[in-house]
Amino acid sequence: MRRTTPGLVTILGLILALLVACGGGTATVAPSTAPTAAASVVPSAAPSTAASAAASTAASTAPTAASGAATTTRAAATTTTVATTPAVATATRAAATPATATRAASPTTGGPTPKVTGALTIFAASSLTDAFNEMKAAIEAANPGTSLTFNFAASSALRTQLEQGAKADVFASADTVQMGNAQKSNLISGDPTLFVRNTPVIIVPANNPQGIASAADLAKPGVKLVLATKEVPIGNYARQIFDKMSQNPTYGADFGARALANLVSEESNVRQVVSKVQLGEGDAGIVYASDVTPAIRAQFKIIAIPDNVNVIAEYPVAAVRGSSSDVGARAFIAYLLSAEGQATLQKWGFVTGR
Repeated sequence: MRRTTPGLVTILGLILALLVACGGGTATVAPSTAPTAAASVVPSAAPSTAASAAASTAASTAPTAASGAATTTRAAATTTTVATTPAVATATRAAATPATATRAASPTTGGPTPKVTGALTIFAASSLTDAFNEMKAAIEAANPGTSLTFNFAASSALRTQLEQGAKADVFASADTVQMGNAQKSNLISGDPTLFVRNTPVIIVPANNPQGIASAADLAKPGVKLVLATKEVPIGNYARQIFDKMSQNPTYGADFGARALANLVSEESNVRQVVSKVQLGEGDAGIVYASDVTPAIRAQFKIIAIPDNVNVIAEYPVAAVRGSSSDVGARAFIAYLLSAEGQATLQKWGFVTGR
């Protein structure tokens, strides 16, 4: 054995020298590639798989030539990119969702329909009349013994009633202003949730005696304009629209003043604006798209307000502090956000989803 050892050493030395001369960087590249891939992939969604792959790659790469090591390096880099990118994208969306959900919860598209029980009194904006009455029929039919009582009026009037001691379990407002005022008065339990949106539109009689063709025509001399009072959400939205139009050179800086000069009647809720125009007591009015229901649609011509000057209405809902049925109140709110509730709202002209 002593005589053969030097010969073996000599042979191994020659093999090593040949490997170095041919590009023996293999021993350096292979170990550095495997840890890099493992370190990059650890934060991804499948760390255990990535680590195993890296270990396997390192083991198989060590005895190979330089070209094989270079190929392994590129493969490891590609694996890192593929494994990391989807995880980052998903995390970004997930991080953004809670902030949005706090303000406007995403409608529930799966799972059972929320079970609403008990006797509930619900204060709701006038524009919700048709949709909520359809929901009442569905909820009471599905839950024997449940009774829903609605009080429909302008959101500002409902908030005032609550401040004066009126009892309710749920408050559904047509704007965030009145809900905010209710919160300031300590009338709301928990955080309000935005459950639907609505689009202001211009309505004119079907025969359109003034020939109104666009939002700009509301400021034409002689037009009889009907709006809700500025305290009522739709009246506030209308005035915001006029302010935006006044800031747009297309309409002129005095557009709002000219349009309001045509105001012949201010109503206490949006349904009364519809009635005034329907009766011919006004040439035009601003209401929600949902207010032009199928039953009266033929009596009106609807004129869209340009998106760049329109103001989309947002509807918040909340349980009322001191409710006699807080569980039932929150179940009703959950129903509004359910697939069934959102479908009913959409059927009646509301804008659902985010």
